[in-house]
This record gives sequence, structure tokens and C-alpha cells, in this order.
Amino acid sequence: MDLAKPRIDFGLTTSGDIRPMLDFWQKDVGLPFDHLLPIRRGHDQHRHDALGSVIKINHSVEPLPEGPPTGYRELYIAREYLAEPKPMADPDGNKVTLVPKGWRGIGQIGVRLAVRSLAAHRRFYAEALGLLEEPWQGGAAFRAGESLIIVEEAADAPLPGVRPGGRGWGYITFQIFKVDTEHAFALAHGAGQAVAPVTLGTTARISMITDPDGNRIELSQRASIVGSLEPA
Repeated sequence: MDLAKPRIDFGLTTSGDIRPMLDFWQKDVGLPFDHLLPIRRGHDQHRHDALGSVIKINHSVEPLPEGPPTGYRELYIAREYLAEPKPMADPDGNKVTLVPKGWRGIGQIGVRLAVRSLAAHRRFYAEALGLLEEPWQGGAAFRAGESLIIVEEAADAPLPGVRPGGRGWGYITFQIFKVDTEHAFALAHGAGQAVAPVTLGTTARISMITDPDGNRIELSQRASIVGSLEPA
């Protein structure tokens, strides 16, 4: 994975009154608001900065479908001033923990993922995404630039083929140089396809792949980062 930005982004989806969510993330967690990105009619994305990672709060004006959560369970954010981890949860129950900088190897952000098979996800992250593994007690961790993806086996992880509900932590994003190239490589090395590469106006060329449990991973070739949206 040839990263155009040495950090991953993380997205969640919510509906209803957005104000309590924004208050939590901006005031309680302390994330600076970056900008509002309209996605489509009735769906906006409130983008916040977490040490160079974008935390994307996708807001739907319509009710979201019920269903089980994805495997994405928690966001860790490093803070210079903390002496010990500080667990929190937003109004929808999405977990976020502020941790001392360097805690268990997290110097920027970490994303914790519950999976059915640690072995399958070790192969996936190493072979399909080309990330290096780091030690993590009780699981495995994979380095994506400054960010860390933490994989832990759990009995309540999503079953492949069971579509999660619309609310909650939904996907991680890698900003890369050539979506078509990376997408094809990932599919050839065990990833599933959720969305084939598509260009979104003049903003980005994106695709969505899935891990062995069906969790979504966005690949993004963003014009503001790489300049060109031409396919490989």
C-alpha cells in the first residue's frame, strides 16, 4: 500500500439531531472541525481533524437501518498531557479512548477491530494491504504510517455476509496515489469488492474493499492530496 498520507481516516454514521454528536467530538474529545462535505441530498459529512487523521461524522436526516455493529469497535487518540487512558463514548455509544502519547505504540491514532479469525486478518493486512505487523498483547497490530490498526479476535465479531446496521463506526480510509492499481492488487490477494473504483466529481476517485469479515475499507485518491484523479 503506497500511502499518499501517512495516516488513516475513520468514519462513523449517525442520524437525528447532530448537535449532541458535534458537541461531544468538538468539546469533550477536543477535535477541531475542518469542514462540512455534502455527500448527497439528506447526507452530510462533518470532517474533524485528529492529529492529521480525518474523523468523518456522516449524518443522515433519514432514520438508519437497524442491524449488528461492524467489527470496528474503538478509536484511540494520543494526547501529550495524559498520564493514563481516558475511556469515553459519544451519544450513540461509539467508543473513543484518549491515551498518553506512545501508549502501547500509539503516537497518533489507533483503530481497534474485532475479528472472527486473527490468522485470516493477519494474512489480509500483510498480503492484500502490505502493512507491517507490530506486537500487540492479545492480538496483532498493523502500522499504516503514523496510525495503528489493532486486530483482536472476538466471538461477537461480524459474521461474513451479515450486513451491519447503518449507525456507528463504519469504515477506515487509506489515502493513496492510484486507486485502480491498489484496488486490483487487494482483490488479487484476498480482499472482497464492495464498490468498484469510481470518480466523485473533481474531489476524489475512490473504491471500497472488504476484509475477511466483510468490514469496509475505503481507498481514496483525493485530488487535494495527489493532484490527479486519472485512473492508473
